[in-house]
Amino acid sequence: MMNKYRIERVVLDDLERLIPLFDEYRVFYGAASDRDGARTFLADRLKLNESVILMVVEGEGDEKRAWGFTQLYPSFSSISMQRLWILNDLFVTAEIRGQGLGAILLESARDYAVSTNTKGLSLTTMTENVGAQRLYEAQGYIRDDEFYTYNLFF
Repeated sequence: MMNKYRIERVVLDDLERLIPLFDEYRVFYGAASDRDGARTFLADRLKLNESVILMVVEGEGDEKRAWGFTQLYPSFSSISMQRLWILNDLFVTAEIRGQGLGAILLESARDYAVSTNTKGLSLTTMTENVGAQRLYEAQGYIRDDEFYTYNLFF
């Protein structure tokens, strides 16, 4: 399958290929579609070097198509005094889901984290998203049953 698909790190020139996927991802989680907002948000992350986005693509040039992506945000562990990456987003478009692209994206995120000498990757998923949980666990992620997550949103 990797002969057909490959992983690329997103740069500003890739933005228009990524926006439909990012919008579909947000809608999947209950947000209203907002491609203009997605364009601004993603462009800011890239211009300010605030995230690393990896996408799975096939084809070349004008025929290149993005099928999925993962977005990593940098963070740090005070206890270990090391950088770590928050795997904030993982998405494969519904029309091609189930073909192993999620696993390829997770492997690429892992490879990137290792190459940047970090402690590891951390992620959160919805409790109802059993398919994603199976994928994460199959890739070696361990669910944390020791700590609770709290949020304060404004």
